[in-house]
Amino acid sequence: MDYMTLKEAAEKWGVTPRRVNYYCAAGRILGAVKTAGVWLLPKEIAKPADRRYKKQVKNENENSVG
Repeated sequence: MDYMTLKEAAEKWGVTPRRVNYYCAAGRILGAVKTAGVWLLPKEIAKPADRRYKKQVKNENENSVG
């Protein structure tokens, strides 16, 4: 299996490496392993959902009538 580092995941997802570290430490990224003090994440894994929002924000056009 191919792995990427925190820095690579942060660039891919548009967040800081600290945020990715938080995701790993909280167990929100399946398959992440910590080896010799370095988190390794599977390359195919998607960014975890943002827990600040309960549902997806709808597009402005979807709410229009007619």
